[in-house]
Amino acid sequence: MGKHLVLVGGGHAHMVTLANLNEFIKHGHRVTVIGPSDYHYYSGMGPGLLGRIYQPEQIRFATRHLVEKKGGTFKRAKVTHIDPDKQIIFCDDDTTCQYDVLSFNAGSFVPDTVIEGENSGVYSVKPIERLLQARQQIAQRAAKMKVTVGIVGGGAAAVEVAGNVWRLLSRCNRQGFEVRLFTQRTVLNRFPAKVQAAGRKSLLHRRITVSENDPVQSVHNQTIELKSGRRFAADFIFLATGVKPTAIFKASGLPTGPDGGLSVNTYLQNTRYKNIFGGGDCIYFQNRPLDKVGVYAVRQNPVLYANLMAELESRPLAAFDPGGAYLLIFNMGDGTGVFYKNGILLGGRLAFKIKDFIDRRFMRKFQAME
Repeated sequence: MGKHLVLVGGGHAHMVTLANLNEFIKHGHRVTVIGPSDYHYYSGMGPGLLGRIYQPEQIRFATRHLVEKKGGTFKRAKVTHIDPDKQIIFCDDDTTCQYDVLSFNAGSFVPDTVIEGENSGVYSVKPIERLLQARQQIAQRAAKMKVTVGIVGGGAAAVEVAGNVWRLLSRCNRQGFEVRLFTQRTVLNRFPAKVQAAGRKSLLHRRITVSENDPVQSVHNQTIELKSGRRFAADFIFLATGVKPTAIFKASGLPTGPDGGLSVNTYLQNTRYKNIFGGGDCIYFQNRPLDKVGVYAVRQNPVLYANLMAELESRPLAAFDPGGAYLLIFNMGDGTGVFYKNGILLGGRLAFKIKDFIDRRFMRKFQAME
């Protein structure tokens, strides 16, 4: 008798599994995918969406359409928590779902702890749909008056958003604009020094103000207040302060890592409940902490697919190898990029063209299955 496989989230780590849903069904199993939207947006192209390099349909997958085309069931809802002993999933629409095998690719969120009170004009970099909303609002205001934008954060997402906000405003504003980035340390501080220098140089070259080593105390009433006491009024504020895994696991009493991510072993299998798996930003890989970058979700794809099938069929599981160094490429918003791998740094238009080619190829591969 077949079993019930439930996937929570249609993100990068579930792509191969989604593409092969019909294989599970051929083996007599049922598949349900639960997600908050009919679409999944590719975060690697999100800043380019903000900068109008891409349109929404170019950076998203039609998750519901693909699931139903392959013979699965799509449920539009957000999972709030699960009962791992009774194998029940609870959703925000007050419905439940039973499972035999469960896999999480539920993504992450940007903490908003610095926000105080009303948050009009404040946008987090996740979910990606928020960047599209910001693009529309900024363009409308920029057509009439000067616009000021503040970005809170200093990592890759913050730098790419700053560059792409500059691109958006430079193309739709005639009244002048100002873009500032605020980071508690230095720009791109967790990356090699040459990457930091390249990113900072790109921003400063376009007169994007960079405030370093002065943490943000709070964001309120469209004002960024720093611990030094300085304040900056902004029409629009972006939060790009790093991501945290979904709160589902803590709410469910599941084993988690220090970051709150679902604790998984070398098989991408929860360390306590062997019928629960996960991939992407929402997991904590017990063997070694992994950076919150899409490359690991992509590498997890085939292993997660193989192990979900193996668990349903009572076969041995395959181990996940995170692999070696990964390629860094940032979209700086002005048609240039920053490329880095194994000590090799490449900047300029060629770097962006490489990123654009890789991203578009990834999208074509999975959009072709819709």
